[in-house]
Amino acid sequence: MLEALAKAGWSGEAAVSTQPTSKPSAPPTADKGGREQAIGPSRAGPTTKIHVLTDVIGRPSVIHLTPGTASDVKTAPAVLEKAPGRVRRLIADKGYDAGWLRQHLHEQGISVVIPGTRARKRKIRLDKRRYRDRWRIEIVLP
Repeated sequence: MLEALAKAGWSGEAAVSTQPTSKPSAPPTADKGGREQAIGPSRAGPTTKIHVLTDVIGRPSVIHLTPGTASDVKTAPAVLEKAPGRVRRLIADKGYDAGWLRQHLHEQGISVVIPGTRARKRKIRLDKRRYRDRWRIEIVLP
């Protein structure tokens, strides 16, 4: 149902964000006879990250779960593959800043609005006017 709604109103401008969540106890793992789940260990206990891709007005179109220890930037291609239509612009936070991801998105014709991390040797120009629209994804997740 989420996919059908997303395709109906997909605009091409997308935002991606991650929200970590905690679980009170560890679930069964594949080696204990259970199925593989997107739960990973952390100092606070087992956690899960929810990666969400929304359209320009904040309607979620892709929800992707990973273990809490998974890297945001490494998960981005899997999230973008599930987009219901062509993505023309991607707005994301510093967790998605990587040269290889920027290059990959540029090759696909996607405009990137991601601030550079402090560790970058060369500064990245940021379209601050477009980046202000990132609040729409932040209100999707509690």
